[in-house]
Amino acid sequence: MKKQPEITKKTRQTIVDVFCELYSQKPVEKITVQEIANTSGYNRSTFYQYFTDVYDLLSFIENDILDYIREKVTNTEQTDAKPKGILLLFEEKELYLNALLGDYGSIRFMEKLKREFFSDGLDYCVPKDNSMTPYLVEFNISTAFSLIRLWQRRQKDLPPDQLFHLINTLVNSGTSSVI
Repeated sequence: MKKQPEITKKTRQTIVDVFCELYSQKPVEKITVQEIANTSGYNRSTFYQYFTDVYDLLSFIENDILDYIREKVTNTEQTDAKPKGILLLFEEKELYLNALLGDYGSIRFMEKLKREFFSDGLDYCVPKDNSMTPYLVEFNISTAFSLIRLWQRRQKDLPPDQLFHLINTLVNSGTSSVI
């Protein structure tokens, strides 16, 4: 008898959610399939029906988020597609992003995000053909992600629009314009 698709989807989602909760608390190297199975209420063989190991699960989550962002960017006006759109994801995909961008998150995922969505320096008020451009772009992107992570750790104590405005102001005018 074949399982119904909604049950299969719910089972996979439960495994993903449990992994994200664990990944928010400790490094991926310390998470075991057995721990995920025990916490999710399934056995190990159920886990292996969906993923080969915890790294395959992590890759699935990263790709799911990237696909989700691509879809949002495609369906959003260009002016809202970059940092503001990323902030809004914290509302919609909070569990995933808390894990991926948290204290134990993957630098590899951050690099994928940067490469795919922030690789052009044009949006960051830097000259296009200057040897300093990659450094300026990296500074702006890293600062933005650091502020997003701080916002996340501070329980989103600012409204998303206010955080976006702060990031935009800092990128375009520096800290002196905020103080």
